[in-house]
Parts: sequence; C-alpha cells; structure tokens
Amino acid sequence: MDTRPRLFVGQVHHRRLRPAHNAFTYPVFYVQLPVAEPAATRGPMFAVDRWGVLGFRTADHGPRDGSALAPWIRARLRERGLPDDGPVMLQCFPRVFGYVFNPVSFWFCHRPDGALIAVLAEVNNTFGGRHSYLLHHPDGAPLRDGETLAADKVFHVSPFCEVVGRYRFRFHLDGAMPRVHIDYDDAEGELLRTVIAGRPQPWGTRRLLGAFLRMPFLTAGVMLRIHWQAFRLWVKGVPFRGATPPPRPRLGKP
Repeated sequence: MDTRPRLFVGQVHHRRLRPAHNAFTYPVFYVQLPVAEPAATRGPMFAVDRWGVLGFRTADHGPRDGSALAPWIRARLRERGLPDDGPVMLQCFPRVFGYVFNPVSFWFCHRPDGALIAVLAEVNNTFGGRHSYLLHHPDGAPLRDGETLAADKVFHVSPFCEVVGRYRFRFHLDGAMPRVHIDYDDAEGELLRTVIAGRPQPWGTRRLLGAFLRMPFLTAGVMLRIHWQAFRLWVKGVPFRGATPPPRPRLGKP
C-alpha cells in the first residue's frame, strides 16, 4: 500500500437534529502521515517536533509524552489480539503557527498486505480531556469500505450532549474524495451527523503552501468555530449540561 504522506483539502459538515436544528459546513485541510517515520515528512513548509508555519508534534498524539508513536499503537493492537506488523497512517490537522486542536484524529491500521483491520479514533475535548475508540472486528477481519463500526459513547465531548448512547462510524476511503461519517445516537435516537471529506493532494512544499495561504488560520479557526457554534446552540435553547470527568481507561471498546 501507499504509505507516502498526503495532504487533503476539503470540508467538515456537521448537523444537529434536535431539540433545535443547527448545521454548518467549514473548509479545512488536514494531513495523513506514516506513524513509523513522521520525520520523513519534514520540509520547508512542514516541521516535525519543532516550530514551523505548518507542522506535526509527536506529543500531540498517542501517549502524549513525545515518545515514538509506532510502538504505542502496535501495543494497542496487540492488546486486542490484532496484527501489529503493518503500516499505520495518522490523519489529523497539522499545527499552524505552533497551534492545533484536533477534535478527532484517525489512525488507520493495516496488515502488511495493505488490508485495513482497525481504526483508532482519538478524541479530544475543549476541557483538556482525551479518549480513544479502537474500531475493529473481533476476529480481526479486514474492514470493508463504508461499513458501519459502532462504539458506545463513554467520553464527554460537548456540554450540549450527555455521555450516553452510541457512535456509528463509516470510512469511505476509496475514490477521489475519501470521507468519514460519524453519526451519534442518544437514548432518543439519531442526534448528530458529521462528515469529514477531503480530496487528496500530492505531498510537497507548493501544495502545503497553497493550502496554508487559503486557510492561514485553520487551527485557531477550529477552536473559535467550536465556541461560536456552542453560543448558537445556547441561543437556540439547547440545554447546557456542563463538563464531566474523562473516563478510565482512555481506550474504549467497540
């Protein structure tokens, strides 16, 4: 399989269905990097573990201590009895001017033959909490493109949602516009729909510069837009439920 780094340019669409309807679509760009050798992505427009206009910091993911990411994710796979010797690609927002907030990052875990066997959804909230959901088949069978993978919600993300219900993930990775669907159901049924979609671009200084010039405040905008949408929900009368402590352990079961 192709383990070269890639840039994606696309959009995030989110819709809340009740008790008040709220929807938005924002342009974004994000990167997909090989976990085994993130340093190989360094260049004039992309820094790794140092400051840069665009960049990636190892300590933002996995164990969060700056140690190598590959041993960490391979240990998580072994804990579930899954093959741990294939390539892993990490999809996330890059740091922009040294800042990033990733609501969710995805670790795509493959067998040596390229078959996708698991996806780790690494979730952060604005209160400093984090939690990961490892999505896979119990028998380690390859994941089919677009199939539904579910996980119980055990981590507080939004003060306008309770920590109940279930997520449904669908990864459409084939085709010209790969996308991730995340639907959330609470006790009353479907509540949230989210789609992250991007068109892959060849990795290189010119493409990275172009994405940056089009969206120079990408990551600051992520945080600002989260708070703007929270204000809109409050104005619409959606109940504010506050924050809850992070769960233990920090790796949830599907």
